[in-house]
Amino acid sequence: MLHEKLKQEKGIHTDFKNDMTYGEYLGLDQLLSSQKLLSNHHDEMLFIIIHQVSELWMKLILHELKSAITAIQQNKMQPAFKMLSRVTKIQTQIIQAWDVLSTMTPSEYLEFRDKLGKASGFQSYQYRLIEFALGYKTKHILKIYEKDKALSQVLDEAFKAPSIYDVSIQALAREGLPINKELLTRDFSITYGGEESVAAAWKEVYLNVDKYWDLYQLGEKLVDIEDWLQQWRFRHMKTVERIIGFKIGTGGSSGVNYLKKVLDHRFFPELWDLRTNL
Repeated sequence: MLHEKLKQEKGIHTDFKNDMTYGEYLGLDQLLSSQKLLSNHHDEMLFIIIHQVSELWMKLILHELKSAITAIQQNKMQPAFKMLSRVTKIQTQIIQAWDVLSTMTPSEYLEFRDKLGKASGFQSYQYRLIEFALGYKTKHILKIYEKDKALSQVLDEAFKAPSIYDVSIQALAREGLPINKELLTRDFSITYGGEESVAAAWKEVYLNVDKYWDLYQLGEKLVDIEDWLQQWRFRHMKTVERIIGFKIGTGGSSGVNYLKKVLDHRFFPELWDLRTNL
């Protein structure tokens, strides 16, 4: 029956001798053959695919964040808002990935964990690039990537570049809000920790929404991203605790204890303090 219906669809292309196919466009041969299992255990496929899918989503997050930073610098707020909204939707997908991974039990993971050696999600360079783009700069992390000179250069450039919060503070200043001028040309490789003039500027924005509508929207987009990132971090921490408890991570980190610690970091402190101070 299905075959007969397809025959009736005269516009469907079936001859691809000289045309590009769906699989060729997406590079599916390479993509679907990149799961290199190191054990015979059934659940290693799950473990690899979850992390590969997350890395693909992170690639798209970085694509959107980089473009949003440029758009804000150019005062093109509406395109930036669209990009930042897309980031939050992507974040929901990454969060749900932990639900799939958590179907693996501690006993199942132990069957192949030793095959990972010192490899660990802690070493994800795309995750570090996301942290850098959001303003969390940790210099000691860069040592992990010295093995790859080209990658090391990419990370070093991102480490020194202004974050999305840095360019947002610059946007506050462009609108005439009194921002400490030293912040506008500060050393962007240093993690931002908060400043009174920025707190006062955001408060002015939220008390005068109609006057500063674009900045108000920008503030809320940033809060959305941090909110979802912290939810991702929490699900990561609970999934790790569920599968390995408080064991040391394969990459040498303290595992759950490290993941709990990073939950305390705030990327956009004034936007959160604002909730109390309004």
